[in-house]
Amino acid sequence: MVAGVLLLCGAVRAQERELSAFEWLAGGWQSTEGPATEERWTSPSSNLMLGVSRTVTDGRTVGFEFMRLEKRGADIYYIPQPNGRPPVDFKLTSATDGSFVFENASGVDRVHRIEYRREGNDGLYARIEGVQNGKPFLLEYHYRRQH
Repeated sequence: MVAGVLLLCGAVRAQERELSAFEWLAGGWQSTEGPATEERWTSPSSNLMLGVSRTVTDGRTVGFEFMRLEKRGADIYYIPQPNGRPPVDFKLTSATDGSFVFENASGVDRVHRIEYRREGNDGLYARIEGVQNGKPFLLEYHYRRQH
């Protein structure tokens, strides 16, 4: 499961990275395909933005995730905790033209790269890449804003 959809408009230099750029993410989002996945994000403070996600199948919650967007110095990190597991840091490595990439090169998690791209005013796309059991995998998600 992926959560946390982010957007920075245009090219962003390190000294300009602020969580206020993610204000548009605050509120609720709903998956448009596959299992019913929803996530909710708080408005950002200067150093932290919190999110929670759940996936429901046949009326039962089958997965959940706690997420943080955290500013540390000049850097921003996406920190997921799927199903309550220990947190893993993904550092923002690029943000251009309405998309962004967080990467984890530590090898601690099976996920190595998370990419998000805004789709119009009310949509977003997430792409997760990693390795599981020695084989590469790719997951893609589409969300719409809940009104």
